[in-house]
Amino acid sequence: MIANDDYFQNSYANVKRNGEIRMQINLDEIDLTNSEPVVEPERQYYFMAKCREELKKQSQELGRKLTASVNTFGCQMNARDSEKIVGILKNIGYEVIESENADFVIYNTCTVRENANMKVYGHLGYLKKIKSKKKHMKIALCGCMMQEETVIEKIKKSYSFVDLVFGTHNIFKFAELLYTCMISERMVLDIWKDTNEIVEDLPSERKFSFKAGVNIMFGCNNFCSYCIVPYVRGRERSRNPEDIVKEIEELVADGVVEVMLLGQNVNSYGKNLENPMTFAQLLQKVEKVEGLKRIRFMTPHPKDLSLELIEVMKNSKKICNHLHLPIQAGSSRLLKIMNRKYTKEQYLELVENIKKSIPDISLTTDIMLGFPGETEEDFQDTLDVVRQVRYDSAYTFIYSKRTGTPAAQMENQVPEEVVKERFQRLLAEIQKISAELTKEDEGTVQEVLVEERNQHDEQLLTGRLSNNLLVHFKGEENLIGELVYVKLTECKGFYYMGEMVQME
Repeated sequence: MIANDDYFQNSYANVKRNGEIRMQINLDEIDLTNSEPVVEPERQYYFMAKCREELKKQSQELGRKLTASVNTFGCQMNARDSEKIVGILKNIGYEVIESENADFVIYNTCTVRENANMKVYGHLGYLKKIKSKKKHMKIALCGCMMQEETVIEKIKKSYSFVDLVFGTHNIFKFAELLYTCMISERMVLDIWKDTNEIVEDLPSERKFSFKAGVNIMFGCNNFCSYCIVPYVRGRERSRNPEDIVKEIEELVADGVVEVMLLGQNVNSYGKNLENPMTFAQLLQKVEKVEGLKRIRFMTPHPKDLSLELIEVMKNSKKICNHLHLPIQAGSSRLLKIMNRKYTKEQYLELVENIKKSIPDISLTTDIMLGFPGETEEDFQDTLDVVRQVRYDSAYTFIYSKRTGTPAAQMENQVPEEVVKERFQRLLAEIQKISAELTKEDEGTVQEVLVEERNQHDEQLLTGRLSNNLLVHFKGEENLIGELVYVKLTECKGFYYMGEMVQME
């Protein structure tokens, strides 16, 4: 058997030479009689092999293959983290299924709003009954919710049947933590306050073969007064551009045509690199990847969106014609209390600059209602922004008090009935404008990425336009993952019905 150091070095060399996806490691060839490696990711591959050996023993005892289920709550960042967890589980030897009646259930949690926490607790109550009948069953909790001290105390006190708990900063250690969990009778708890570490080249299992999320940075430095994210995701740290481009090149070689660049605030990308780089400069590098057809990104912050970025988007042949630009509130008074670092007037000026350079761009946004102290005048300012900008769509939500944030201590919490009434007025305005904008493209022919068989009508396919809107049209399943042209025959408000056409 090859010594571990030589084996890992050879694996790196093979990947570099052949351009294959990630490190090509055969876990069965790792010498487990040697001590575990110190450096990453070699250390985690070693523990994957240890887990695999342990899992084989459990499978023999049960007389079948063990199953695992990964359940994701929250944002695209969490979804990307779950793909990494699934990749590790499959390497270890689990059969990954969707049912929570699996042998190993993992909840990748969100904590942006309180109801997300309550949903997880509800699921845990359900799992307790299942686990009482399946003694070999394992339950793991990870993600943003686990970074809250009050949550950890509650889990230790009320959900002591959970086997493994870890947070957002040490997800790369999943295999190592799982092995400890496998050979232990106690709860394994490993929460980091923060980290500067970024570990590359770990397995990942994509949900789609033709599109993928790519992390470009982690953490957030903005500290909006209502937001828990900087406390649970840590400080901003950017991946090296070479690693990002390498990953995208490998994804394209594996059939991906569209990537979504992910970060809590992508406009802050590159500030903490040894050789600083702007997000616009990174986009220009990604644009050069041969075979890549579409580029999306999520999420930019208005305070950091530069004229340089607008110019790059204007001249790009691959960046999608869509920009998500969260406003949160239209009132400059509220924006200051929220610590958003821009005013209503500055936001509208930014939108004007964007529309001048890219007249047909699709703009979407996030709007929060019910922030402490919100008055009817503040709400009218929000409606005014909606009417001036004319968003294609908006993600609207009601403020949720998050313990540990400055806003949680603020007085003048807005009565629930007032917030709900404003919410309905806002929704009506957004839907009216969205329907008007969508109607304008009726009858045009657009390029569409075919994403899936329609869930309600098997004769139809569902695809996504560059502007992020959906269209449903007749077609064969072998078109999934392809870019086709579709005539938008009928506007249905937030989506279209269409007919596929052949372009000369």
